Amino acid sequence: MVENDISSIQNPKIKLLTALQKKSAERRSRGVFVVEGQRELQHCVEAGFEVESLFVCKELFTGDFDVKNATVYTVSPKVYEHIAYRGSTEGVVAVVKCRERSLDDLELGETPLIIVLESVEKPGNLGAVLRSADAAKADAVIVCDPLTDLYNPNLIRASIGAVFTVPVVACDSSACIEFLKSKNIQILTAQLQDSSLYYETDMRRGIAIVMGTESTGLTQQWRLAADAHIRIPMLGRLDSLNVSVSAAILLFEAVRQRKK
Repeated sequence: MVENDISSIQNPKIKLLTALQKKSAERRSRGVFVVEGQRELQHCVEAGFEVESLFVCKELFTGDFDVKNATVYTVSPKVYEHIAYRGSTEGVVAVVKCRERSLDDLELGETPLIIVLESVEKPGNLGAVLRSADAAKADAVIVCDPLTDLYNPNLIRASIGAVFTVPVVACDSSACIEFLKSKNIQILTAQLQDSSLYYETDMRRGIAIVMGTESTGLTQQWRLAADAHIRIPMLGRLDSLNVSVSAAILLFEAVRQRKK
């Protein structure tokens, strides 16, 4: 159903949309999130998410989505400029229903490749990790004790839609450790202390690569639960890499070993 044009940023629909973009509490209370951009929305729709409404700027939009049961609002270029985070998203912003996934929902292969992030707080970092996970065809990304919600608009943008192409679960660390051990998945914690070089570690079996925050690293709970501790050699004066860079290095070492 197509509604009339919206030409004012004071329109109640636009005010609600901007509130959903800015406030995680608003997203949680309404059970929806916001997707901006044709590419991101395409991945979202293909992943089976239900779109509630579309805000389309006809002057910019060139796509053709088969979005069932969604209400379409056409907006003026001025309104779109107000609701769009970036100008290169081809004129579409969508409100989408949240869909929660649990650990039991994960469909894992014979030798799973999983990334676990403990207490990640920067949406951009998580989005970048998801892009690497998609590229490496990881089975899942598990976010333990998260400090950002999985439907943060900055996360969706940074992942360029990988949050929809990679199975993502949020849970607490204890539940994740119990799950991994029940599936006989080896826990490899990335840490500097008491660790082996990552490329000397067997990654051909089912593994979960676990990383903490750049400032404090992993908690003792994960260090004690680990089957092995791994590290990336640091040859300069600094002692850590960005978590998304570290994830990419470790993921593709697993890919390399498995291609042999």
